[in-house]
Amino acid sequence: MSSVLAIVLAGGEGKRLMPLTLDRAKPAVPFGGIYRLIDFALSNIVNSGYLRIVVLTQYKSHSLDKHIASTWRMSSLLGNYVAPVPAQQRMGKHWYLGSADAIYQSLNLIEEEKPDYVVVVGADHVYRMDFSQMVDAHIASGKACTVAAIRQDIEESDQFGVIETEPSSPEVISRFVEKPKQTAGLADDPTQVLASMGNYVFTADALVEAVTKDANDPDSAHDMGGDIVPYFVDQGEAGVYDFIRNDVPGSSDRDRDYWRDVGTLDAFYAAHMDLISIHPVFNLYNEKWPTFAGVRNVPPAKFVHAGPGRVGSAVDSIVSPGVVVSGAQVSNSVLSPDVRLHSWSGVSDSVLMDNVSVGRHCQVHRAIIDKNVVIPPRTQIGLDAEKDRARGFHVTESGLTVIGKGTVIEPS
Repeated sequence: MSSVLAIVLAGGEGKRLMPLTLDRAKPAVPFGGIYRLIDFALSNIVNSGYLRIVVLTQYKSHSLDKHIASTWRMSSLLGNYVAPVPAQQRMGKHWYLGSADAIYQSLNLIEEEKPDYVVVVGADHVYRMDFSQMVDAHIASGKACTVAAIRQDIEESDQFGVIETEPSSPEVISRFVEKPKQTAGLADDPTQVLASMGNYVFTADALVEAVTKDANDPDSAHDMGGDIVPYFVDQGEAGVYDFIRNDVPGSSDRDRDYWRDVGTLDAFYAAHMDLISIHPVFNLYNEKWPTFAGVRNVPPAKFVHAGPGRVGSAVDSIVSPGVVVSGAQVSNSVLSPDVRLHSWSGVSDSVLMDNVSVGRHCQVHRAIIDKNVVIPPRTQIGLDAEKDRARGFHVTESGLTVIGKGTVIEPS
């Protein structure tokens, strides 16, 4: 069998997710109640059968490092590992200058492991993918580089890196364009384009050569998508892997090609809403391709009180272990571990992270509440955007209210 090393790029600052990334790296942001964003990338790699994984970190990585150390422990007997690797200035007195530079500064990891192929993935997308199928396609192609691509509406091409292919060879990349205003549609569907997913497979020797040349180019931005992929395109050595071909066990027609870039607060919120419908757009309950999370020593969720107007209930929602819904009403929401909801309060269309406490007679609507926030009694959040802004809360253009980790909320 060919040996494969997986590299997860987890150094992103995540400015567009502020205030959720105020004191944590973007891949460490909680998601879906019991997960972190990086758990989706790592679960896909592990489920694909690749058990030697390095995670390149840089920005505010403590919570990410702690999560990996406590959750992602492999068998040392078999030589398997998930190892967080911080920026170390191995190639000069500077931190990572871009995703390609991150790999260049970590070439010692490839030299030590001596893989035949390297899988490189981002750490902050929500999806399921069997990377072994992409590796097989890469080997069969004979190319040095393969880029995973997902079909997107042509109207959204200015939001992605768009892959254009040879008409006679639809699996060969002829041009890679960052966020084009105009581009041609696919031959088999002119209404769609192929957008880069930020996932790559490289023949190891070719990757080492490419990032080394890139490091010596003063005009390069040292970016995997912006510089390394075009380098291979110019050589005729870049192929594309259409995500629609990927067949993950247990997937349904509804979620088999699901992929979300949760780089903005509104996209992060929308991805949560995808989880909670009766037939979810992204199904967390696929036992054949599980998403792994750390096991926490917390009690089961509990719903209490059944008096008039004081019934603890939750509908169309995810309720994590340790949650206590005490005489409150919950709908269309995601409640993370240890959330406490008190009597006569209502939470709707919201995401509450760990250890949030909602006092009595509160109303929370269309909000993301980060960890350890205590909401005083009779507080209203998400019902009046201007009032929320006046109180110092972050409100997106769509009217979504976001409250950062540990924010102290003064009583109304």
